[in-house]
Amino acid sequence: MSYAHPKTSSRPLVALVAVGIFHVLLIYALMHGLARKIVEVVRAPLETKIIEEIKRPPPEQPPPPPPPPKLATPPPPFIPPPEVQIQVPVQPAPTITAVVQTPPAVPIAPPAAPVQRTGAVVDARGCEKPPYPAASLRANERGIVRLSFLIDVDGKVLESKVERSSGYRRLDEAARAALGACKFRPATVDGRPERAWARIDYDWKI
Repeated sequence: MSYAHPKTSSRPLVALVAVGIFHVLLIYALMHGLARKIVEVVRAPLETKIIEEIKRPPPEQPPPPPPPPKLATPPPPFIPPPEVQIQVPVQPAPTITAVVQTPPAVPIAPPAAPVQRTGAVVDARGCEKPPYPAASLRANERGIVRLSFLIDVDGKVLESKVERSSGYRRLDEAARAALGACKFRPATVDGRPERAWARIDYDWKI
């Protein structure tokens, strides 16, 4: 059995050779002036124009000012005539004198004599010594009680109150009971007896 070898076509080879020759010619032309001519064709000539400056018109001149108005001549100033003073005799006015009557002097009363006051005389020696409460003795109660009391005009005690307690009510009440039996010398005003308040202390000791 025999095999036949296919024939190779020469057309592609010819095309490749033609393309290569074309590129070589193109490069040669560019290197030897063809490119320079192309650039000169592309480069256009530049035109230079001179622009003249536009002159502006001169500014308008303002109109001249109007002439000043004519002022009328003022009249001459008025000068009043001189005044004539007439001397008129002045009548003296009558002098009015007020007569003031001085009232008679009022006799001054002599100053009143000062009021003589004397306080009540509180003497505990004129009072009987109160008995010590038995319950307070058993409880060993002791202390000082201060009583405030009102002395009548006859020297007797009208009322009394505890001003400072001893701390024990039995001792306070025993002191008030003993004070009610006392008699003192009353206070006086200009020698007359007068009611007055006084104070007294009871010292309870065992």
